[in-house]
Amino acid sequence: MPLSDRLSPVELTAILAVVVIWGVNNAAAAVATDYLPPMVVVTVRFLMAALCLAPFIRPPFPNWKSLVLIVGLGGPLHYGLIYLAFWLARDVSPVSVAAQLWIPFTSLFAFLMLGERLSKAAMIGMALAFLGIVWMGADPAVLSEWDAIAVTVAASAAWAITTVIARRTTSIPPLKMQGLLALTTFPLAALASLTLESGQVEAVMTAPPIAWAAVAWGGLASSLVATSLLFWLVQRREAGRVTPYLLATPVVSIIIGAGLLGDVLTAQILLGSALTIGGVAVVALAERGLRAGASRG
Repeated sequence: MPLSDRLSPVELTAILAVVVIWGVNNAAAAVATDYLPPMVVVTVRFLMAALCLAPFIRPPFPNWKSLVLIVGLGGPLHYGLIYLAFWLARDVSPVSVAAQLWIPFTSLFAFLMLGERLSKAAMIGMALAFLGIVWMGADPAVLSEWDAIAVTVAASAAWAITTVIARRTTSIPPLKMQGLLALTTFPLAALASLTLESGQVEAVMTAPPIAWAAVAWGGLASSLVATSLLFWLVQRREAGRVTPYLLATPVVSIIIGAGLLGDVLTAQILLGSALTIGGVAVVALAERGLRAGASRG
């Protein structure tokens, strides 16, 4: 029996769970990197995930060239950069908003790499999203954190390229791919920590329980629960049917950042955030429309 166009209560609950888990995880990343070097956080998070996903990591491994790119770009590069961004940033909110740029980047790279159509609406949405980042970043409260925003933009681009490559790699089950990503990420992050960071042992010995809870949230709730729910959703629905709802993720992060972590929120930051999230929504809805039109054709 075909699915109704209306999302079911179970699907809506799954979307809400993903939004809340990811929104909390942004704040958790900021908390964890307050006490631990960012590459240590990445190492422990993905060691946890790799141990839980080990049963799914078994041959065969088709499309190995694409798989190497997916686990390399989507694992140590993307997550290394995103945790570095939270470590650099004073506030959670700007980084959480900038991280949503992976959606317009995905449309752009799909156009450049796969020749997918890029509609006028999507181009307008991209312009609005990047304008929002510039407007938000011009606020004095954020201007001093442009290094964190720039690193977040780079992380978003890495994840977008990963997403585009993954579109062409449908023969690998999602949990196997996630397990391979975790298995690749934690040793490379550990090597990066040994090479680039200092004071790891002291930080690990003195980190309070809240820091380890934040790392565990990323490794278990985010990497396993939220990702599994998302894979379940996109196996039932087109990604464009689900993606617009996920734009509520930075709203959760902003509420936590302002309410619990002391984030500075000005009218300019909120307007820039709204422009970015609105622009990303336009891109997501435009891509959904393109895919719906293609399926009818």
